[in-house]
Amino acid sequence: MAAPETAKKKILLNAFNMNCVGHINHGLWTHPRDHSTQYKTLEYWTELAQLLERGLFDGLFIADIVGVYDVYQNSVDVPLKESIQLPVNDPLLLVSAMAAVTKNLGFGLTANLTYEAPYLFARRLSTLDHLSRGRVGWNIVTGYLDSAAQAMGLKEQIEHDRRYDQADEYLEVLYKLWEGSWEDDAVLNDREQRIYAQPDKVHKVEHQGEFYQVSGYHLCEPSPQRTPVLFQAGSSDRGLLFAGRHAECVFISGQNKAATKAQVDKVRASAVAAGRNPADIKVFMGLNVIVGETEELAWNKHAEYRRYASAEAGVAHFSASTGIDFSQYEIDEPIQYVKSNAIQSATKHLQNNDWTRRKLLEQHALGGRYFTVVGSPQQVADELESWIAETGLDGFNLTRIVTPESYVDFIDLVIPELQRRGSYKTAYDDGTLREKLFHEGRKLPQRHTGAAYRR
Repeated sequence: MAAPETAKKKILLNAFNMNCVGHINHGLWTHPRDHSTQYKTLEYWTELAQLLERGLFDGLFIADIVGVYDVYQNSVDVPLKESIQLPVNDPLLLVSAMAAVTKNLGFGLTANLTYEAPYLFARRLSTLDHLSRGRVGWNIVTGYLDSAAQAMGLKEQIEHDRRYDQADEYLEVLYKLWEGSWEDDAVLNDREQRIYAQPDKVHKVEHQGEFYQVSGYHLCEPSPQRTPVLFQAGSSDRGLLFAGRHAECVFISGQNKAATKAQVDKVRASAVAAGRNPADIKVFMGLNVIVGETEELAWNKHAEYRRYASAEAGVAHFSASTGIDFSQYEIDEPIQYVKSNAIQSATKHLQNNDWTRRKLLEQHALGGRYFTVVGSPQQVADELESWIAETGLDGFNLTRIVTPESYVDFIDLVIPELQRRGSYKTAYDDGTLREKLFHEGRKLPQRHTGAAYRR
């Protein structure tokens, strides 16, 4: 283990990215120093992984989407022109290459359970956990796009809360496969006796449920973590219930500290309601950071980035998140809240404000609507520490604005300042991703729902 550090709370950091050109801050792919159009190459990802490990990032959190953003103008014209998460490649296929060039960086991988059979998905994640030596996490999503449902043969998206009912059962199947099919000592690997695995220690999973019927053995021997670290991002009442039962890391979006603290408190309360400890869930907030050696240089960079950003592309993305076509409104016409099957936190955001298309365009001036911190290294560190202290957050999912420049700037300028203050680690701990994050064992703790399926 690394040498003990001070008791000051250490900020956790994931780089937030996606296997595509335009992720959160749209339009920045046109910036002359941006490399995001190289996302199709392995070098783009292996070099990014090595950069993040140099900065001692806890993980690379890779978002994903199934379907297209066709709500705005009732077409995919803007998403195609601005590459708003289209085209988008599979995130899981990146891990083997990145794991081969790193030793400590974790990988939080988004996969939509609605369209993935749990039996084969369990094998894919176990395989990656083996190959990465226990550095894999899964961001559990159920989807929200009608375009995805239709592409997968459904007439429309499954109702919001019903998707979580299905997700609960999906996790039950996975726990049975990951935790219960193979006993810890099932693999003997004895060449003289010609016994690799002991038959009496490998068990068939029998599951007959409402959504899934499974009768079979898990195809993989136990991986280092068995169950990957479980990420989740739902903030609705039903999403919080799911998080309390399953999530180990929760990703939230925040615009002010008071509302963020309230959300963090709800997440921790959901864990307690499920019989877990409040600290059993690490909470991360999405964040833009633009840093310069001085405040003036940082704001100059911010102005430069805005010249390349596309506010309209950001609003088109937000249209898909809410299910509302904002293009149908005049520039100053009040936007009417419409209950939909889309992201509940996004539609709730519209309920609480008097929004117009002009206001949305102003909010998306950097191409996205994440909270943005701009300043010198000292000012950025002050702000990050303030968010942690005042909200109870554990860390941040740091977006890319211009890639890889955004991460290089943060690593070279902000990380040393945080380390000087004792707010950020100076070395990685040993162990799996779960051990690094929670400083406990490599498997799910006994108080977690999934541990009940362990033999």
